[in-house]
Amino acid sequence: MPRRGRGTVTLDRALSKLGILSRTQARQAVLAGRVEVDGRVVDNPAARLRPEHATIAIDGEPQQRARWRTILLHKPRGVVTTRHDPEGRPTVYDVVGDAARGLVAVGRLDLATTGLLILTSDTQLANHVTDPENKIARVYVVTVRGRLEDDDVATLTRGVQTGRERLRAESIAVRKVSGRESHVTVELREGRNREVRRLFEAIGHEVIRLKRIRVGGLELGSLEPGKWRQVSPGEIRAAFAGYQPRPSEVSMRSGR
Repeated sequence: MPRRGRGTVTLDRALSKLGILSRTQARQAVLAGRVEVDGRVVDNPAARLRPEHATIAIDGEPQQRARWRTILLHKPRGVVTTRHDPEGRPTVYDVVGDAARGLVAVGRLDLATTGLLILTSDTQLANHVTDPENKIARVYVVTVRGRLEDDDVATLTRGVQTGRERLRAESIAVRKVSGRESHVTVELREGRNREVRRLFEAIGHEVIRLKRIRVGGLELGSLEPGKWRQVSPGEIRAAFAGYQPRPSEVSMRSGR
């Protein structure tokens, strides 16, 4: 096993990319002696390896390398962005079905949020999009309770303190305002947890509808809820400032 270094990951993390195991389940499988790397049993979840150079088997069954794949899903409301939900709620993997095997979700949308979600076999792409330093744009259509005033918009674009974090909207475009509710388009660049909801809660406006319509240069367009489409390497290069997808990027899938 290689020591910690560039390009290495822990065994439990590598196994979680198989598409059938969560990180916890992967750790349990390793500790139970069910996992072989290059023909020998490895029972240390923290053992490091380079997935692209390793042959991994679970219960004696080799895991195969999958081709590069990325899809864009219109996540419906009431669906969680996780592979296995302990509460038994439907997941995005249930929605996509077998086509999601070997893919990881790029970031998350909460239960009530709908819209654009990327799933990919390219772990480098996932890291690129979610790294705050890359400032990838995320655009949302938002409905909040009550009338949003010009001062509210100015406050959110300057930034607000919520707990230990300071959150800020890159831009806000007001589409429609009434005494009952306001409709706006919000662009973010940092990708913090529940960022849109927390921003508006900080100024006393509850978010009642939230839909993500763009990530980088990838747009949801007319894709219906629950539907998905394949995304080409060329689209990824154009959408994320020249990011180069690796066709040989390894994500493993079970042969079961």
